[in-house]
Amino acid sequence: MKIWFDILTPKQLLFFEPMIKRFQKNHNVLCTSRNYREVTQLAKLRKLSLKFVGKHGGGEKYDKLYASTNRINLLSKIIRNHCPEIAVSFCSPEASRVSYGLGIKHIAFSDSPHAEAVMRLSVPLVQKLLIPWIIPKKEFMKFGINKKNILQYKAIDAATIVKRVLDKKIKVPFTNKKRKTILVRVEEDQAAYSSKNTKKTILIIKSIIKEFADENILVLGRYGSQIRFLNRTFGKKIKILNKVIDGKMLLSNVDVFVGSGGTMTAESALLGIPTISYNAVPNLIESYLVKNKLVKRETDPMQLARSIRKLINSSNIEHKKRAKKALNSMEDPYTKLVKTIRETI
Repeated sequence: MKIWFDILTPKQLLFFEPMIKRFQKNHNVLCTSRNYREVTQLAKLRKLSLKFVGKHGGGEKYDKLYASTNRINLLSKIIRNHCPEIAVSFCSPEASRVSYGLGIKHIAFSDSPHAEAVMRLSVPLVQKLLIPWIIPKKEFMKFGINKKNILQYKAIDAATIVKRVLDKKIKVPFTNKKRKTILVRVEEDQAAYSSKNTKKTILIIKSIIKEFADENILVLGRYGSQIRFLNRTFGKKIKILNKVIDGKMLLSNVDVFVGSGGTMTAESALLGIPTISYNAVPNLIESYLVKNKLVKRETDPMQLARSIRKLINSSNIEHKKRAKKALNSMEDPYTKLVKTIRETI
């Protein structure tokens, strides 16, 4: 069987990677993506072969529209010649349109009903939508899909990413191991759903610098423009990571993680690392993690710094137990995908 995966983000790459490797043993698998800094670098790091078609549209509406329509045109020619029986994506608008136009069955995953623009462009065109069990089906039905075509699995997507086996470790980019290491993940600012409010994040980083000047402070940006801005703003006060690093490798070397509430926040929480979310984009996965005491939500910069201090000085034993229990209770979405493919084609 020919299976086509369209992979648009680092999270999608890490989520689909173990599935792709299992499918490749018995099937012809085509993996497409787009030129996008974090994806292209991460694909090299993970040694995953991707066919890059088109590029990321950036933050402006016209640029997004132009990049998407151009990518649809390029993909349609490639996919017409490849003739896959099934398409799999994380609600890729381009994969949805091309699959629909060429009569290819499309199975999509999503844990992001808050990404309204992407949902409206993709969900009505897919045959089946696979979602985490903690998200009510009604959150996606409003975008134009029948309830019977929404299937739930008992896991959050970060669990699949965390359970990957890594073949090597990475050393944290600091030589002073006697210091505590705090990692801050800058929020998404080019997605259609983002608020593009970087002022709050800057205040959070400044608060951390003020309180923890003697500790290792790492900041992980998403785009070249973010990294350049952070370098201009903070100089040598913090270590700004300018290379893409596998999140699991990096997180295993930090003492506290501060994230925007997205996938890396969930990864950190399930790894048993003390995790704080500044909730840049409120979503149901972050709410689940907070409710189950796997993540501490804190949006005030000064209070966030105080929470870091408390976490650094406290035992992490109970948190690790909760994280391990939660992770072990989650199923592998691959099983659900295989069953859905068989029922769909």
